[in-house]
Amino acid sequence: MIATRHLPTDPALADVLALIRAEFAYMDARIDPPSSMHRLSLDDVRRQCETGEVWSLGAPVVACMFLTPKPGRLYLGKLAVAGSARGRGLAARLVGIACERAAAQGFPVVELQTRIELVENHAAFARMGFVKTGESSHEGYDRVTTLTMQRPVSLDRASG
Repeated sequence: MIATRHLPTDPALADVLALIRAEFAYMDARIDPPSSMHRLSLDDVRRQCETGEVWSLGAPVVACMFLTPKPGRLYLGKLAVAGSARGRGLAARLVGIACERAAAQGFPVVELQTRIELVENHAAFARMGFVKTGESSHEGYDRVTTLTMQRPVSLDRASG
């Protein structure tokens, strides 16, 4: 399956946005506060192509992620895999691409955040070499709402 780095003018960005909306929808009944995907627009996805990177797998798009350079790390966000394509290692393949991109840009780690309620995501990311490095709360919340996890880019690429 071909990996594609998108340009802001790519018509497939609408498919990336649709995939994120479809695959993040299950969170609505589980997380508080609501996902930022509800505020995500096609213009936001285009801007992400300019300020970072948007990657996808497949045509039609069955998996995607955003990459954003941050001080000392490459941030991986909006990782989504279509339900019909799960179990084929696509998330691990995208994590591998993220690690390659981080190494190419001189970053030692890839970082992501996952909601505290999504324990199955914590476990999946741990299997891909991520370890918990922090906890945070959304504005207005007095409890932990998000875990931060990092993975060194030097891990064996075969594991993710």
